[in-house]
Amino acid sequence: MKLKILLFFITAIALVSCVDIPDFDDTPKIFYNSIDTQTELDTSGKKIQENITVTVDFEDGDGDLGASDAEIADSVKYRDWGNYELVTSTLTNGKWVDQILAIDQFKWFPDLKPDGKSGPIKGKLDLHTSAKYFNSSVPVTIKYKVRIRDRALRVSNQIVTDSITVPGFR
Repeated sequence: MKLKILLFFITAIALVSCVDIPDFDDTPKIFYNSIDTQTELDTSGKKIQENITVTVDFEDGDGDLGASDAEIADSVKYRDWGNYELVTSTLTNGKWVDQILAIDQFKWFPDLKPDGKSGPIKGKLDLHTSAKYFNSSVPVTIKYKVRIRDRALRVSNQIVTDSITVPGFR
């Protein structure tokens, strides 16, 4: 009987030691995954807007990514931008011109570990934005620069998306 218990504990310890816990840095890191567009039409088939989704893969060592409703309402803590930073780069006269559009000034994703337990996490984030069609819209080529930040205000690296064509103005 004692031998069975001893074998059980040795087996349990061996199995637990086989689990690799990732060793990510506490500063979030992101990787470009994809950019997709979907045209939204009204009931008559007229184009209303391009819905744009930027997908990034992320990893974070302490898992403090995302924001609660209270944190989103705290204009002092986050000041200039939310927990996503989305810079639009527009191809103008052969050069990329960067700007943060008013629609993209404050972008948020929810708390990814609402249990509050510290520990490494990784996954995918989808960032949504749009470009509206107007009578005077013309096709423009854009790409995005994206960063995220955690609740401790540590800022990730910046990724650059592929370029896409959306409605815009010249």
